Amino acid sequence: MDKAATLTWLRRISGDIASVTIKRLEDTLPWYADMPPARRSAVGLVAQAGITSFIQWYEDPTSTPWIAADIFAAAPRELLRSVSLQQTLQLIRVTVEVTEERVAGRGNDLREAILLYSRDVAFAAADVYARAAEARGLWDARLEALVVDSILTGEADEELPSRIAALGWHGHGEVAVLVGTTPPQFDVDLVRRTARKLAVDVLIGVQGSRLVLVLGRARAEGAEGEEEELGFQEIATRLEPSFGPGYVVLGPAVAALVDASQSARAALAGFAVARAWRSAPRPVEADDLLPERALAGDPLAKQTLIERIFRPLQAHSTDLVTTLWSYLDNGRSLEATARELFVHPNTVRYRLKRVSEVIGWDATGPREALILQTALILGSIGTAEQVRRRVPLRRPQR
Repeated sequence: MDKAATLTWLRRISGDIASVTIKRLEDTLPWYADMPPARRSAVGLVAQAGITSFIQWYEDPTSTPWIAADIFAAAPRELLRSVSLQQTLQLIRVTVEVTEERVAGRGNDLREAILLYSRDVAFAAADVYARAAEARGLWDARLEALVVDSILTGEADEELPSRIAALGWHGHGEVAVLVGTTPPQFDVDLVRRTARKLAVDVLIGVQGSRLVLVLGRARAEGAEGEEEELGFQEIATRLEPSFGPGYVVLGPAVAALVDASQSARAALAGFAVARAWRSAPRPVEADDLLPERALAGDPLAKQTLIERIFRPLQAHSTDLVTTLWSYLDNGRSLEATARELFVHPNTVRYRLKRVSEVIGWDATGPREALILQTALILGSIGTAEQVRRRVPLRRPQR
């Protein structure tokens, strides 16, 4: 049979091949039978387009580039999102099997043409899905950058939760922000793999030389099979090698991702002044940089120092505030403090222990002494300002 007669015969049986293909799909592919009618119809259109395109390709093999594209152009765009690449290859396989069975005995040339064409269609399908995945990746990257920027600026809107959900965020709990420098060769995939191993949700923002990671609360399997909660300090330590040289600052934990701007503000403020603490660990918590942040004018640091140190001590006992002031002013000397307060050194020790129990900071350490002294100074300034505001202005006498 010559080529012209073969083409005429193929055009005549193309409808039968399409019908048998649809029946074979229903019998052999469970996912196809479970599809809604509209999507099954769309898959049928793709199969029909494939058979028609093969006939056109058999007539003119030089049309391969655009014939393969025409097959998937027949499918609605939502079909790409509901049918996986594996399912598409299964569809191609069934269609080729039915076509081979139908043309059996018509010569090896026609069978080889079917095999060559099915190979080109398979590569075309892979190309379609690869381009769709690339477009999706670019869109996700832009959306992720937008979400991280909204967190850093604190300009959250009503659409932020939906954007977060679109990025596949699964965290349900506390969130913290980690800020550092971007390495010369930054490997985003390595950060995501490390986060997955730690069962951590992560949003990544690269802003020039600054790298920002928004971390979700993690849970890891303990040694005895029980769930053991990882602290953010431990998570930050595991992710620290992904940052470039310099300081890495961890913001305080907040209740949810929509509140992450609070952690971001603290982390950014700490990152800006971390160099002022020569022996700062890596990573360092933003709250460990409260004195430097306060000196740089960070209002959040000032408020934190006053509310977490000065006010609790003042509310507990004025003796604790007085003893702490004297101890710090006298170079952390127990004897000098005892002489100034006319008490026994053991009394000073007891009061300093009470200070540590009330606020959680130990005044006997050099770093924590700096934090406490800064809090006392800021608290005293605030108290003096409140007193001045309460004093009524006197009218000049005539």
